[in-house]
This record gives sequence, C-alpha cells and structure tokens, in this order.
Amino acid sequence: MDKPRYRFYSGYLREKYQCKVYKLPVNLPVTCPNRDGQLGYGGCIFCGQSGAGFESLPEQMPVAEQLKKNMEYIGKKYGAEKYIAYFQNFSNTYMAPQRLKDYLEETCIPGVVEVYISTRPDCISSSHLEEADAFRKRTGMDVTFELGLQTVNYHSLAKLNRGHTLAEFVDAVLQVRSRGFGVCAHLILDLPWDGMLDVVENAKVLSALGVEQVKIHSLYIVRETEMARIYLENKIQLVSMEEYVQRVIGFLEYLDPEIVIQRLIGRAPEEETLTANWNTSWWKVKECIEKQMTHMDTWQGKKFDYLRGKAVRRFL
Repeated sequence: MDKPRYRFYSGYLREKYQCKVYKLPVNLPVTCPNRDGQLGYGGCIFCGQSGAGFESLPEQMPVAEQLKKNMEYIGKKYGAEKYIAYFQNFSNTYMAPQRLKDYLEETCIPGVVEVYISTRPDCISSSHLEEADAFRKRTGMDVTFELGLQTVNYHSLAKLNRGHTLAEFVDAVLQVRSRGFGVCAHLILDLPWDGMLDVVENAKVLSALGVEQVKIHSLYIVRETEMARIYLENKIQLVSMEEYVQRVIGFLEYLDPEIVIQRLIGRAPEEETLTANWNTSWWKVKECIEKQMTHMDTWQGKKFDYLRGKAVRRFL
C-alpha cells in the first residue's frame, strides 16, 4: 500500500493553500460556562488552570501582536509561508457575538489566511455564526470551528463535568455545517470509562455528521485537577500505551476516509502533568501507531461501510 494510511493534516493544508501553513495560537481572555457558574464550577476534571493553551502568549496581549510575535518565531523555525490564527484556549465563542467579531477583525494581518475557533458545542448560536459569516465574506478568510466533544459516551461526559451531552454536539455540528463552515472535533480516545465500543461509535458519529477534521488526544493527568485527585486515590485505571494504539487504529478503521486527521496524539507540559503519553515522546507514540497500521495492513476507512442503508443493500 503506497498511499498514506490516514489523511494527514499537513498534506490537506498544502493541497488547500499550495504552501506550508502553520497554526498560530491566540490566547483570548475567556473562560467556560462550567467554570464561571453558568453550568457549574471547576471546569472539566482533566483541564488545568491554563486550559489547553500552555504555549500561548499572555491573554492581555492584543491578538495582532500575539500573531506577529508567533509568526516571527514560527516562520523562521518551520519555514511556514502562511498562517492560521488559532483561538485555542478555553471556549472562544463564550462571549457576545459583537466581541467575537472584534477579535476576528484583529486577525486581519498579512500572512494569515484562516481562523480556527476552539469552543464548546453549547457555546455557538446563530448570531455568532452570522458574525463569522460576515467576516468570511468581507475578508475572504475561511473560518473553522473546533468543537470539544471528547467522547460520544454521555455517561463519561457527565463524569468529566463537561456540562453538555452528545445532543449539544450534534446540534452545533448541524448549525456550523449549515453555514458552510468547517468542523473539527476533539476526542480523548483513552478515557478510563470508555471501551472499544465507545471508540468505534466516536468514529461512526463523526462520519455520519460529516465532520471534516478530527484531533485525537490521549488523556493527560494535569496536576491540581480533580482528575489528578481521583488518579492519586487509585479510583481510575489508565489505559496502557498498547491499548491506546489499538484504540486509535480501531477508530481510524471506522472513520470516513475523507476526514482529515489533525493529530493522533497531543503534547502536554511535563512540569504540569503527573503523567502524559506514558512518559514517551509524542512522536514515538505516533510512530508506533503508524508502524502497527502497516503491520496490520489497515487504513483509515477500511471498515467505513455502515451508513446509508447497509442492511438493505442486498435488495438494491
């Protein structure tokens, strides 16, 4: 098998923009509704005080300045020619639509060709999408919404203190796609309460909804979180690296082959975590997944045969 065994994000960006493109993290002064009391307190039990943006610049720094500083560093280091402004930390639509419009306008600097907005599925309204649509039409810059799902298992979502269930994710995807925006879903494939059936169902739900991209994480145990507390009290058992590899492969086999894979494994700051990626470099885990896929002679979409009336195909 000569072609890649899954659809690489870097290749997708090069096809789209005909050059090397790099995402630049932007840190906005935002929070989440399960942190400020709207839905609850404490946030997701796995999320630290800095949210997901451990490499971001200070939130008080203007958006354009953050982009220019990151552009100067990343452009030189990685040879990127164009950039994506990535509103990364916490829930970046948990604000008034006018405020979102203002932040979007600040991304309009030379070299930035797209905006990615990371948020929760219960934090998107038609008014937010109208502002994003107006921005897209006015500037010609694409907008993609990254939605934190983590799992389709709503029992696990409750344990994580997400404050939403699968229904809100489905609603958000339908809203975003109806406006012609791209959707990326975030998943944690090794949650201690999930099994392979949940992993496969993740792939099936994303495929059925027509999600365009997916970002896969392993579970990090961040210090001074509720997840850290129950981990130290031996109330959860973490999935082994070997099991994680099999879960990722199983997920990919059932996933629509057109869906872009942003990553198979993430990174976390060592000083802030009790354990992350089995104390192994992220690229080694990624390499292990790819080698195992080659050994098994499998690929993304190998088992993507379950939609559009599978049970009645023999009558057609």
